[in-house]
Amino acid sequence: MLNFAICDDNINFLDKFSKILENIFMKYNYDAQIGLKTSNPDELLDYVDENKTNVLILDINLKSNKSGLEIASEVREKDKNIYFIFTTAHLEYAMMAYKFKTFDYLAKPITSDKFEETIVRLFDDVNGTPKRYLKIDNKKTIIDENEVLYIKRDGMKLVFHTKNRDYETYSSFNKIQSSLPDNFVRSHKSFIVNVNNIENLNCVDNTIFFDSNSICDIGPKFKKELIEEVKNRGNFK
Repeated sequence: MLNFAICDDNINFLDKFSKILENIFMKYNYDAQIGLKTSNPDELLDYVDENKTNVLILDINLKSNKSGLEIASEVREKDKNIYFIFTTAHLEYAMMAYKFKTFDYLAKPITSDKFEETIVRLFDDVNGTPKRYLKIDNKKTIIDENEVLYIKRDGMKLVFHTKNRDYETYSSFNKIQSSLPDNFVRSHKSFIVNVNNIENLNCVDNTIFFDSNSICDIGPKFKKELIEEVKNRGNFK
């Protein structure tokens, strides 16, 4: 289990940030907890001394006798492996923060999407299994590429159908196709499929089968290329 500690002098921000973090843990089923959230640097340092802490989320400009950078300096002397994520509204501190082997630096105001992206990358780094992500809209919503079964065109919207839920965005195939990995192949005028997640093909009924009982169509124009791609990858499960 990863243990997080958060220190920020804004109590409202501290509470909000903690709730967002807990929601991320639940969303991705991460084995993690928030061991401490505090506005007191001394309480934080005592906690880190007495408890194994994996990630510190620190406000740099604390209204205290110690800044986030000073806290990081003390902690880093004792623990070479702890992850630091700094937050601040003062961009001039960014370069100073990175000398502590900072994992990320988040400029306030911090959006929940940006925070989620950072936490997901952190867990990928910890687990040693980097993943590729698709950004699907201007809000920078990210989806694990491996989770996407297919993308469906629905009027002026695109629906990214994943193993767990659907994500919608206003866009078109023409705009996104060039940015997709090569395992995303057009199968129909209304579908782009993730070839890596295909369970089976029925070339008589022109149907593609995925796990979780999801299906989509094969169009005559795209059938030959799709079948060749599936054969080349040899990835039926």
